[in-house]
Amino acid sequence: MTGGNGEDAAWERILQTRERLGMPRTPGDGSDRLREPADGGHSQLESIYLPLLRGGGLVIAQLGQTLDGRIATRTGHSHFVTGPADIVHLHRLRALVDTVVVGAGTAISDDPQLTVRQVPGRNPVRVVLDPSARVPPDRRMFHDHLAPTLWFVSPQADPGPVPGGVELLRLEVGPTGCGFHPRDVLRALVARGLERVLVEGGGITVSRFLDAGVLHRLHVTVAPLLLGSGRPSLTLDPVDRLDQARRPSCRQFSLGDDVLFDLEFDP
Repeated sequence: MTGGNGEDAAWERILQTRERLGMPRTPGDGSDRLREPADGGHSQLESIYLPLLRGGGLVIAQLGQTLDGRIATRTGHSHFVTGPADIVHLHRLRALVDTVVVGAGTAISDDPQLTVRQVPGRNPVRVVLDPSARVPPDRRMFHDHLAPTLWFVSPQADPGPVPGGVELLRLEVGPTGCGFHPRDVLRALVARGLERVLVEGGGITVSRFLDAGVLHRLHVTVAPLLLGSGRPSLTLDPVDRLDQARRPSCRQFSLGDDVLFDLEFDP
């Protein structure tokens, strides 16, 4: 699951820093010391995750894709585009946030648990964005009671009987009629004390959060794999010129055979 005692120790230090985020700080108490990458054999781990442990809110999205920008085949098969190291990376991200968000399509096609299993860490609150209440009630996250689950639907939707342990929340769709506006979703989450948000997928949901200008970071892991067709990673508002394209600051890390691009935005 992880890379040995040194990496495990680094991860434990990261989790300790995560736990201190909500605690009052005294100037000079050293509470921010671990935010700087450590000098050592496993500094990559801290270089990736310590920048996420900033004070205040965080909205980060994650995608795993092929070299030609696909997250699944045309039939929706996606297990797994990226390799084992990226799966561990995803579980680390879950452990560092308050809540993980997926769209209805991901909930239907992948039936994800959205829990932390590959590394030590607490499970986040799980959120499903489902305006028309089309996600079937037999999804694992609706019944496993491993973490609280919030099911967002529109006021007009009829989800039927709500599984026990699931909180149904009604939210107006955005002005375009294409799903919830990301800012409305984030406001509803912050009202529940959920300020650190991971948008895990799918591509449509991540694209909407990016187009809305609410992301602080986007992690895109690229696998040495070519599909030629299939479901795209990102579909953003079009631009006419290359100088209109987004060019965020970027760091790169190796995750096994894959490459992680850590993109930073200024929402």
